Amino acid sequence: MRKAANFFTYCFLLACSVLLFSCSGKSKQADKPKGKQDQPTIVDVIIAEREPVSDVVEANGTVIPTEFLEIHPEVSGRLTYLNIAEGRPVAQGTVLARINDADLRAQVAKSKVQLDLAEKTVSRYKILLDAGGLNQSDYDLAVNQVNGYRADIAYTQALIDKTIIRAPFPGIIGLRQVSPGAYVTPATVLATLQQTAQVKMDFTLPDFYSELIKIGDLVDVELGTAGEKSHARIIAVEPGANTDTRNIKVRTLLNGNNITPGGFVKVLVNAGKGRSSIQVPTNAVIPDDRNNQVIVVKDGKANFVNVKTGIRQANMVEVTDGLAVGDSIVVTGVLFARPKSKLKVRSVKKLHELVPAADSTSKH
Repeated sequence: MRKAANFFTYCFLLACSVLLFSCSGKSKQADKPKGKQDQPTIVDVIIAEREPVSDVVEANGTVIPTEFLEIHPEVSGRLTYLNIAEGRPVAQGTVLARINDADLRAQVAKSKVQLDLAEKTVSRYKILLDAGGLNQSDYDLAVNQVNGYRADIAYTQALIDKTIIRAPFPGIIGLRQVSPGAYVTPATVLATLQQTAQVKMDFTLPDFYSELIKIGDLVDVELGTAGEKSHARIIAVEPGANTDTRNIKVRTLLNGNNITPGGFVKVLVNAGKGRSSIQVPTNAVIPDDRNNQVIVVKDGKANFVNVKTGIRQANMVEVTDGLAVGDSIVVTGVLFARPKSKLKVRSVKKLHELVPAADSTSKH
């Protein structure tokens, strides 16, 4: 009996403990504030306004000569003459090298002897033909033989001309790659020739900026490490973008003649072109599967608006469609706002307070 009484006493105390814990939990839940989810989200906003777009796109450029070529012989043979003054200017048509042509000249001499005999034969046949002592076919055969020898001489003379290597345009000769007496082939590089009196410069830009590149426009150029400024005029644009990089190639004529071809320059292209548009901090834009969105405060609630973006910089993005001047755009607390949820505006910020001035240049 005594053991049974102790057991019932233990069960009674355990039940009281469970009841007390349950009541305590309900009391704590009752103490929690109701409607916490209905409290407005505190945010900061900016007022949308049109501002000048200042987007300077930085690209890498390469200086190239106006004209450039590698000097190759047209035929194989031994060099009998080499006139390559390294690093010196040469005029157009200057003979730079000759290849042994003794066998070809001998062939011309032989063909000339045969031609002389054939022409005499034609003269004799002509007399006989007029006197009726020769068939017309025999005379025609002799005339054809004369024409054949003349063609052989012209062909051999063309081969002799190929053994003479001339400068196709005025320029500066590069370093010599062969020596006199060397055996060369059309694959052999004798030297290089380039014009440096006026140089060009090539650079690439993403095809997004293709509408900004117009023939005749000027672009700013920084030369070398000293940051010397110059200008270049656009003279040509590749008609299609590279399928691998999606870049377009631009060719310009560079001012100044003291720039070494092959050198590196920095090109600065003004992509703003004096335009003005609504701009917002990048952290205010919410990327979506299909659209980009920003939150606009209307009647104290969060309205998610689809927008189209333009030029994007480090901390700022241009909005080309979807916003109107005067809209209140949420710039802080974006992650906590929900569609049609209540918002409480803590302060109105200025765009320049949120975006450092140093981020006004885009690099590509």
